[in-house]
Amino acid sequence: MNRKILVLGKGFIGKRIARFLDCSIFGGKIYTYEGIRKVISIYNPEVIINCIGSTGKKNVDDCEIDKDKTLNANVFVPLIIAEACFRKNIKLVHISSGCIYHYDYEKNIPLTEEDEPDFYELFYSRTKVYSEKSLLWLSKKANILITRIRIPLDDRPHPKNILDKLLKYKKIIDIPNSITYIPDFLKILKTLIERDEKGLFNIVCKTPLRYPMLLDEFKKYRPFDYEIIPLSALKSVRTNLILSTSKLESLGIKVRKSEEVIPECVKNYLSYL
Repeated sequence: MNRKILVLGKGFIGKRIARFLDCSIFGGKIYTYEGIRKVISIYNPEVIINCIGSTGKKNVDDCEIDKDKTLNANVFVPLIIAEACFRKNIKLVHISSGCIYHYDYEKNIPLTEEDEPDFYELFYSRTKVYSEKSLLWLSKKANILITRIRIPLDDRPHPKNILDKLLKYKKIIDIPNSITYIPDFLKILKTLIERDEKGLFNIVCKTPLRYPMLLDEFKKYRPFDYEIIPLSALKSVRTNLILSTSKLESLGIKVRKSEEVIPECVKNYLSYL
């Protein structure tokens, strides 16, 4: 086991990272600076990967219901962890979100890490901006890496996997969206840590995904019917956008297209059923 790395948070992403990196994982509650200080004294890590966060029990709309929990998990806890890491000279890797932008599909210019977040309609999105901006400021002096993921797609079943979610729906939208293919994300994350990279990185597929692309691949193996509906038919406010991977690629890191990962994803996913 890699005892130099400690993952905080035993959720979907936290468990996947800990298993892939074969490192320690802490799933207890952290509320105070003293709390994270004690965790650090027990594990004595050189790198902490923060996967603590709240996306709501059912979906991000639930974040409006429990604002205190959302603020604590998405804002206060990351800052408490960052302060402790700064004082102890520990590298912090924070798992952030790309769901913080509006997108102009007419111009269709992928959003870079330099673009200012401008999506304020969801409380969840605002909390992710609060923490990201604060950590970016601290990263000028501290060793902090922020990785943005978006619409996680995994090659194994899980309630947070977008494939699992889509298979529960009979009506879907058909609009390009950036996605994070978890197997590729894990490899890229490991590379960034090994290179001791700092700052902010979008970690998504090179090309966006249209949901019918994924479901049509699934239909090659299992029967499934769906109806495409216009975006205007959605009752809930959601982000739809495309993120740039140019910063990752400038480091020589290979980023696969969504068209490349979909067949592999579906085939592996079905092997777990």
